[in-house]
Amino acid sequence: MICMLRIGVIGGNETVMGFKALGLDTFPVDDGEQAMKALRHMTRESEDYAIIYIEENLADALRSEIDRYKDSPTPAIILIPGRDGASGRGLQALNEAVERAVGTNILGD
Repeated sequence: MICMLRIGVIGGNETVMGFKALGLDTFPVDDGEQAMKALRHMTRESEDYAIIYIEENLADALRSEIDRYKDSPTPAIILIPGRDGASGRGLQALNEAVERAVGTNILGD
């Protein structure tokens, strides 16, 4: 039996709309509370998600839940800019992940 892993996207309706057209599972949310429910659904009720994209502006509300998976190979949680543009949280998270993996910040500031 082949297990097909899925990709999910959590964010505002305008952010997730394009991902839905690509066939990804989308979870449009209005606030951090709804985003937490969606993330917990994908990580606790289902083990089918290999990648979860989360809109950057929701990261603060989800920090404790995101941190649970930062050293786990799946799901990979990746912050993406929302409709208002990038806040820098996604790049900061990438830098931290690389530093954990390599032992030093090789990407620079």
